[in-house]
Amino acid sequence: MSMLISIDNGGTLTDACVIYGAQVFHAKTLTTPHDLTQCFVQVLKEVSKRIYGEARLDALLEEVDYIRYSTTQGTNAVVQRKGPRLGLILRRGQKLDSIIRNEDERELLDAMVSDRVASIDPTLAEDKLESHLTKVINELMSAGANRVVVSLGGDSLAADETKVKRMALLRYPRHLLGAVPILYSHQLSDDADDGRRTWSSIINAFLHPAMERFLYNAENVLREARARNPLLIFCNDGTSSRVAKTVALKTWGSGPRGGMEGAKALARHYRKNTLLTMDIGGTTTDIGVVDRGNVREQRWGALENIKISFPLCEVESLGAGGSSVFKVVDGKIQVGPESVGGAPGPACFGYGGTEATITDAYLLLGILDGDSYFGGTLKLDSDRAKAAITENVAKPLGLSLDEALVRMESAYTVKIADAMREIAPSLTDAALLAFGGAGPMSACRVADALGVREIIVPRMAAVFSAFGIGFSDIAHSYDAALTDSGEKGLTDVIDRLTERATRDMFAEGFDLSECTLEKTLSFTQNGEQATRRLNGEMKVPDGLKDAQDLRMQLRATKAIPHFALKPDDIQGGKAAATELTRRVRLSDGGKLADASLPLYRHAELAAGQGATGPAVVEEEYFTCLIPAGWKFQVNDNHDLVLQKN
Repeated sequence: MSMLISIDNGGTLTDACVIYGAQVFHAKTLTTPHDLTQCFVQVLKEVSKRIYGEARLDALLEEVDYIRYSTTQGTNAVVQRKGPRLGLILRRGQKLDSIIRNEDERELLDAMVSDRVASIDPTLAEDKLESHLTKVINELMSAGANRVVVSLGGDSLAADETKVKRMALLRYPRHLLGAVPILYSHQLSDDADDGRRTWSSIINAFLHPAMERFLYNAENVLREARARNPLLIFCNDGTSSRVAKTVALKTWGSGPRGGMEGAKALARHYRKNTLLTMDIGGTTTDIGVVDRGNVREQRWGALENIKISFPLCEVESLGAGGSSVFKVVDGKIQVGPESVGGAPGPACFGYGGTEATITDAYLLLGILDGDSYFGGTLKLDSDRAKAAITENVAKPLGLSLDEALVRMESAYTVKIADAMREIAPSLTDAALLAFGGAGPMSACRVADALGVREIIVPRMAAVFSAFGIGFSDIAHSYDAALTDSGEKGLTDVIDRLTERATRDMFAEGFDLSECTLEKTLSFTQNGEQATRRLNGEMKVPDGLKDAQDLRMQLRATKAIPHFALKPDDIQGGKAAATELTRRVRLSDGGKLADASLPLYRHAELAAGQGATGPAVVEEEYFTCLIPAGWKFQVNDNHDLVLQKN
């Protein structure tokens, strides 16, 4: 019986999802930012308890076929500015202003590189260039640099950087302790835009040592337990690859991309033309769109408003989550972006937090149950929640506690809905996919604000990014400028990229003949970025020969097992029955009214069962509020489908 494990290491929680034959198991644990290997191991132990009845890590790792893993290590390093001190070598005459295009880039360059910037002239005679290069590298190292990025730009970029690389290796051989790790920008990308290529190289060099250290530590845990296959790292382009073949830069934002891969699978399976995604976790709400079965992507991605040379999916990360801080600024409620994370966490956690959060509010509204939260492993304290909201929201606004709760829920809903309108202004026939631990709780409120009439809450909503990672395959993507749009120029580029793919897939353990190859042209035409597949043709279409920034893209994919979704054949519906109730306080015309709502346990609902709101559906790690005017039904995949009456 095959076993697949996917792990999403988030900022607050680390989630695991296991597909074991026809069964699905999931578990959560708190993220340990000081040592991510610790929570990686812990969540594997937790999920092994669900499978075997006790923690049996060795047994789990002996059985597993593939482990796909997404980590926030890279994101955390950049956000916290924790990484190596970099030196930067540019072409003589090139100004820093050519790569600094906004204040975010200026601030990040100051944090990562500071004043450790030098220039060389690669057109110098070899002896003079070698002497000058040695002097420049020594000066950068004396100034504190322990890694160097070389980004020379110009038409002879690759040739000049290759020449510099040869000289540097002679002066600083890799077998010596004094060897200097140097990244040459053309090896990462041949993007002609100096800014994008240089920033890609700087960020990759900054992330590389910590990622290398942590991921190899995690892989060693698996190796010592005699896991059958190497650890696979899920990347922000929707692919997975072994640690040794992963580019550090591609781990940035890979968690949200996991959610988008899961959304893509559901959109195609349920035939949804437009699927909005709302992933609400502890720190952020990540918002995206799947259009006609494809994840929206930016050809030139952006990290913290910094353009890079790689595509990234369009996911808007909003500072509003279950642990986001509510405070009063200039007489108005401000939601986030500050977060109390999992430690100390919301005040109701009882870990010393004193800030007001939406988790505290939903506890006092009765939507969350203090005894069953987080599978019953974390008891919530309503007195601490009251104190935090009273001090931070009610008193500063001169409101009663009830009024403060109404205003908090409204501000939270409006912030998320407004952000969703910006990323998806056209909502005709759109459905909303709500996931993350806090997503289902607010789904109907946000949908009402947007005018959306259908919501899907997936069975694995609480660990959906981990679940989505499980739809990825082992793959590598390549990209090269197409300077000659003739048939020979195209063939030469494809041959070069195919050679790289052959080497990389061999390192993954596969022959290229076992893989599928996808060839795509990307280009800019009339100011718009677009792509076009080459369907067996070995020539550039006539209409594209005058396009700008024409590039050849190749992806080699080795399919590995995924979770199999069942056909959605539910016809009609059966009323769900429950004797459980929950006392909640719902907003009615700006005031709170007490109500006793039917409470349904998600695990006890059968396919085809449903009910009308108001009601509450509770899973071990998520709670879904279904207000009046909405109804729900469980489909064959045990997903909740909510519809406006």
